[in-house]
Amino acid sequence: PNPSPQGGGEPYRSRVSNADLSTGVMLAFAFPDRVAKNRGNGSFVLANGRGAAVEQTAALARLPFIAVAELTGTAANGRILLAAPITQDEIEQRFADQIENAEEVTFDRGAMALRARRRRSLHAITFAEAPMSLTPSAETARIFAEGLIAAGLDRLPWSKQAKQWRDRVMFLRQAEDDSWPDLSDAALAARADDWLVGALYDKTALKDLSAGDLSDALMTLLPWELRARLDREAPTHFEAPTGTQLAIDYEAEQGPTIAVRLQELFGLNTHPSIAKGAVPLVLELLSPAQRPVQVTRDLPGFWRGSYAAVRSDLRGRYPRHPWPEDPASAMPTRRVKPRGT
Repeated sequence: PNPSPQGGGEPYRSRVSNADLSTGVMLAFAFPDRVAKNRGNGSFVLANGRGAAVEQTAALARLPFIAVAELTGTAANGRILLAAPITQDEIEQRFADQIENAEEVTFDRGAMALRARRRRSLHAITFAEAPMSLTPSAETARIFAEGLIAAGLDRLPWSKQAKQWRDRVMFLRQAEDDSWPDLSDAALAARADDWLVGALYDKTALKDLSAGDLSDALMTLLPWELRARLDREAPTHFEAPTGTQLAIDYEAEQGPTIAVRLQELFGLNTHPSIAKGAVPLVLELLSPAQRPVQVTRDLPGFWRGSYAAVRSDLRGRYPRHPWPEDPASAMPTRRVKPRGT
């Protein structure tokens, strides 16, 4: 016999004999990670997070909790071969030191919002949970940012201006050097702490984040000394000789592009460029009906060359529009000729 813990001669006896324990409890002591909760239709989740099932017609399939003695198969789809019933009361009594009462904040991708709940659990098994009010904080902002990044940056409220701003910065990074920040999806995801988390301190749902909030957050990634250069070297618009402001498409496959009616460029003898003159704009020249007639990176060459063929083709179809023989010295215009001229 074992000696008494008090040092006396009486044999030590456990306060709980095997006769007091159910088969399920003894199995749970032997395999504590295999306590399992019924998820319905004979499917169980084990305390270790593994999924396993019994035949739906088996008596065990109707029990709320079991202790698994033997199972086979994969971690996600195991097959329970031998188990015994155990009650929630028995679990809570015997494993009280492992049961947690926690307040959790999680990201709900379906709602694109944070959710808070109180949860009582034994590892992967949840006994009870209830929603709770959520107070925004630095920690909730971090969780929110991680959830949004995982859902995809395209889910954020991008404005047309913010998209173009990002494209302009990325254009200069490629055209010049890496002093311009990397704003690719991968880089933005890796640097979420530097821009996105701060924008979410007082927010718990994506609907609370405006396009302006997103733009302001992104702007923090561009150092002050580069902001003026961005406007000079990668402007948002090109001003045609007529004064028309033409948006530059920095997403175009062929490079930064503008679409402009051919007559608005008359008299322009140098090709428009950006990035300190290093990158010529792609000019998509349009007919008076706004249909593309030519694409060029060399406007003076176009005037000297294929303009004559374009003029021959279009002046019969658009007789009220000017088609000078020498476009390089003609006046740019947005107007048609007066009737009778």
